[in-house]
Amino acid sequence: MIDFSDSTITNAILHDIGNKHADDSIQLSKHELKIDQRLRSILKEFFLSAFKAGEYFNLYHDSDLALNEVFVYVTDIFTKRENLYDRSVNLARHLYDKSTHPKIKVGEFYVAYFKDCIVEGEAVDAVGLFKSENKDTYLKVLQKEENFEINYEEGININKLDKGCLVFNTEKEKGYLVAIVDNVNKGYDAQYWKDDFLHVKPRNDNYHHTQNVLSLCKNFVVDKLPEEFEISRADQADLLNKSVNFFKENESFNMDDFTQEVIQQPEMIKTFKEYQKEFENERRLIIVDEFGISNQALKKQQRIFKSVIKLDKNFHIYVHGNRELIEKGYDEATGMNYYKVYFKEEA
Repeated sequence: MIDFSDSTITNAILHDIGNKHADDSIQLSKHELKIDQRLRSILKEFFLSAFKAGEYFNLYHDSDLALNEVFVYVTDIFTKRENLYDRSVNLARHLYDKSTHPKIKVGEFYVAYFKDCIVEGEAVDAVGLFKSENKDTYLKVLQKEENFEINYEEGININKLDKGCLVFNTEKEKGYLVAIVDNVNKGYDAQYWKDDFLHVKPRNDNYHHTQNVLSLCKNFVVDKLPEEFEISRADQADLLNKSVNFFKENESFNMDDFTQEVIQQPEMIKTFKEYQKEFENERRLIIVDEFGISNQALKKQQRIFKSVIKLDKNFHIYVHGNRELIEKGYDEATGMNYYKVYFKEEA
């Protein structure tokens, strides 16, 4: 969907953002960075290589989009590129104000302007917001006359962007098209960048429709079904496999087709529909009944669909295929449950 092959950085600014909670300072540059052609190429690779096609967002605000600070500052930059420096200062201060959790690290904050990003076949500009928080140690080898010396330096690994955001100059009325990278994504550290600083919501597209329904299915099978019905772990694993296979085997999703083919039993389908309403209310989202299936979202969500039967602390049974080849029973002599698994050959 997005191609950076012909993209170029026209301007970039760097500020240093401390942790406000720890009374760290914020250091603002006085001017834009001076970038030669070699550095321009390095920065482009550093900023853009971590962004992969798939998941996109929109900037938003609960009451009025015009109250989203990032939306306001980025709009001003798109309106007049000469505003880049002043708005970078506003963005830096806004990020500093949101850096109030003790675990948030000090780091360099970059604001960059990009030309000719191809989005769905159209060339658009973009404003990039990036933060580097982690430093690596590099060895430096120096030759002096006929000898060598070795030293070390702390620096930024250009192959590891910690946090990034690209705001593309399209879909303005929806909060712009936004791509996000967060490679330091645990706990509050992820929340402050994505939710507090940027304040984004999932874009209304096939990626998130696919992601939402797969999450709904997994939670229903794992959490809700055992509460309402007597169901074995093997049957749960089978339902998870059938759910994923439905997405793999179809190009588009239809809720009625899915429930009839995968869930099948009328009482379970009724419970699924009721649980869907709970799921939507808890997560403040809407599950749509028909959409094109996103292979990128399916690939990502498959990682959490683990059809595993855990037996005490001794065995794990991974169920990937035919449910009829596994049976559960009870052995009266030992007073223990057992599974019988049929197979043709060992791998």
